[in-house]
Amino acid sequence: MKLIKLRKEDVIEFKKLMQEAFQYGFESYTKQKEEQVLFEKDIDDCLNNPNGLAYEMIDDDDSILGGAIVNINPDTQFNHLDFLFVKVGVQSKEIGQAIWKEIESLYPETKKWITCTPYFDVRNIHFYVNRLKFHIIEF
Repeated sequence: MKLIKLRKEDVIEFKKLMQEAFQYGFESYTKQKEEQVLFEKDIDDCLNNPNGLAYEMIDDDDSILGGAIVNINPDTQFNHLDFLFVKVGVQSKEIGQAIWKEIESLYPETKKWITCTPYFDVRNIHFYVNRLKFHIIEF
């Protein structure tokens, strides 16, 4: 596995896999079907942000296993994790942790990482707090 900058030829698949992962998380927890919980516009807004950077975790066959979009503020170094996802079907294999470990190593000057996650997604909260050591500051 290796983390690389999102390649132009992978953008469509990256967005699709991210939407599937968020959809799966929502439906697994709520047992409700929604048309779509993560809109392409929301992903595009992050990808088009001047300080936004996207990364994909790929396997030895160049298949996308997951990815992340971060927003880096070079002035304050209070950086934002916009999205982090693991492809449906390969969760619980420490891929998310590997993505985050690589992201942190790319930005060692970061003073604070900030993110948010849906309040209902206990699995995400567990991941961010217990695995990545984020702290809940607002609920």
